[in-house]
Amino acid sequence: MLACQSNSDMSNNISEAPDAPQKDSVLSIHGDTRVDPYFWMRLTDEQKQAENPDEQTQQVLQYLEDENAYTKTVMQDTEELQEQLYDEIVGRISQDDSSVPYFKNDYWYYTRYEEGKEYPIYARKPGSLEAEEQILLNVNEMAEGYEYYSARGLQVSPDNKILAFAEDTLSRRIYTIRFKDLETGEMLSDQIPNTQGDGAWSSNNQYYFYTTKDEVTLLSNKIWRHRLGETVDKDMLKYEEEDPSFYIGITKSKSDEYIMIWNQSTLANDFHLLKADQPEGDFQRFTPREAKHRYSLEHVDDKFLIRTDWEAPNYRIMEVPIGATAKENWQEVIPHREDVFIEEMEVFQRYLVLTEKSNALPKLRVMDLQEDKEYYIQFDEPAYVLSSATNPELDSEVLRYGYASLTTPTSIYDYNMQTREQELKKRQEVVGGHNPEDYVSERMFALARDGKQVPISLVYKKGVREGGPAPLLQYAYGSYGFSSDPGFNSANLSLLDRGFIFAIAHIRGGQEMGREWYEDGKMFNKKNTFTDYIDCADHLIAEGYTSNEQLYGLGGSAGGLLMGAVANMAPDRFNGLVAAVPFVDVVSTMLDESIPLTTNEFDEWGNPKNLESYEYMLSYSPYDNVAEQDYPNMLVTTGLFDSQVQYWEPAKWVAKLRDKKTDNNLLLMDTNMDAGHGGASGRFRRFKETALRYAFLLKLEDQASMVN
Repeated sequence: MLACQSNSDMSNNISEAPDAPQKDSVLSIHGDTRVDPYFWMRLTDEQKQAENPDEQTQQVLQYLEDENAYTKTVMQDTEELQEQLYDEIVGRISQDDSSVPYFKNDYWYYTRYEEGKEYPIYARKPGSLEAEEQILLNVNEMAEGYEYYSARGLQVSPDNKILAFAEDTLSRRIYTIRFKDLETGEMLSDQIPNTQGDGAWSSNNQYYFYTTKDEVTLLSNKIWRHRLGETVDKDMLKYEEEDPSFYIGITKSKSDEYIMIWNQSTLANDFHLLKADQPEGDFQRFTPREAKHRYSLEHVDDKFLIRTDWEAPNYRIMEVPIGATAKENWQEVIPHREDVFIEEMEVFQRYLVLTEKSNALPKLRVMDLQEDKEYYIQFDEPAYVLSSATNPELDSEVLRYGYASLTTPTSIYDYNMQTREQELKKRQEVVGGHNPEDYVSERMFALARDGKQVPISLVYKKGVREGGPAPLLQYAYGSYGFSSDPGFNSANLSLLDRGFIFAIAHIRGGQEMGREWYEDGKMFNKKNTFTDYIDCADHLIAEGYTSNEQLYGLGGSAGGLLMGAVANMAPDRFNGLVAAVPFVDVVSTMLDESIPLTTNEFDEWGNPKNLESYEYMLSYSPYDNVAEQDYPNMLVTTGLFDSQVQYWEPAKWVAKLRDKKTDNNLLLMDTNMDAGHGGASGRFRRFKETALRYAFLLKLEDQASMVN
């Protein structure tokens, strides 16, 4: 297929930057007209994979290949460095690594890797860790013959005999669910296409509930019940979501007693429940859906515990008896606090554990419900990340959690909530050695232009600051309420050990400082995200950490939108920007409801069919605001089969930048012709892009030091 050919198949290295043809398309709404000279770059999946591609398809694919070839030419002097970086990054990863086993339903489950293999092996042992291993799924074998392969959603039936799992061989996040007989090792004939990948077993092992997607928009919209051994055409539709602003999915309660349909939009959640031992029954709504109400829930004994933002923007904890779950019956357990954000809830029969966040730092709050007492687990580093790990058993006194910081590798602890003793079960191995004492982690606040204090977490090797300003890579995301927590990334050591400072700007649009922090960086407040990022950069320059000539930016997806907006708004602040799978054609994408994810995100960005939203989004959309001005050096990456940010957004953006920009700085685009939003599959191949990214930054820094 043409779409799968490599650079060498289609074009040699080229020294001239590609010049994409302009074919004006006129886009009009609200009496306003935009002319898009690169609208023609859009291809359907059918066109990408056609055996005999039409002229438009050939032209688009050739343009992408030409950009790849140009990038390869420009970066040719770094090929040895890229190999060195890749070897360093991969060399720090333990080849035969394995996860900490957890116990569920009479088996110990774990994931392990074998030396030289790209994919995991999922395995278990009955009763004891000394027992003989049983391999659930060897993904290395499943991936043979595919350029891309992903397995997810592994679910073992309650009788421990059948494995359900989902596979994607195209990187479009469209999964086929398959079933494996764990007693014989044979694959069953049942195959369910076009799914979200998640699922839940009934208690009698006969039924599997799953989610399918709209074939055009790729929004999850239907829940089905499959009877093992029957063909898919006999599956029963159990629920259909008619509101395209909601994602849906299916899961099981921690107690295993309920199968739960979850519905989620930007502003609201909804749940429908079915007793797992009554699979032929109908799902019942937990409480009537509201336009603005987000909550999550878990089942314990005769009640449900609920994490809710009902009259509590930073969330509170409520409970309700099983037989009367409507909201009017909810009773408060943990009240709302204006300065504390309740991020996660982990339930046990005797204990309730909350992951709370205040002043941009997480804390673990342990509550003994039986004795009505509580305490916090203490942590000492200036910036760190916490997460609840796998805790499948309700009747347990042991909390498993994860801890990491910018200097401390990811560590898994078992914490006894009764004795308050903890055991380090595993710390991420950094092959070749890593001493956290060789690095400095700091946390500071930058003053935003509207008076807000924006947290910054940063790390560097000791001695780096002694020579004055240093090269600094500033990362941020700032959308959807996703917090950019300061965790450990062994790949970053390749930059830190070469004198770079790595900084995370905790800008508005995330939830590092609570729900208000998110609300103040979305919709008609979206520009706060961009100005926060610029103000953090200015703060780091003013404090002497770096300079304009040595400052670099990095963001992906919605963080790529950030890079595009910053490039337009403050092109003189940065020597270089890296935009990974960037969402840059905001207005056109949000006007097209056939594009995956569009309708679900109207409450995040706005609906440009409304004039006020259109004008605001148009005022910052990176593609629409490309101007005749100097831009920083830029590297843009994308994937041809990306279903979240379509490849044509970065492709159009780069083409327009080439036409408009007035500088001689580098503008490079690299398209993975086999992958989607997450990049290459496998454990190691994805680091080829990381090596390219780092080589680009080091090349720029080397050029900057020569000039200075």
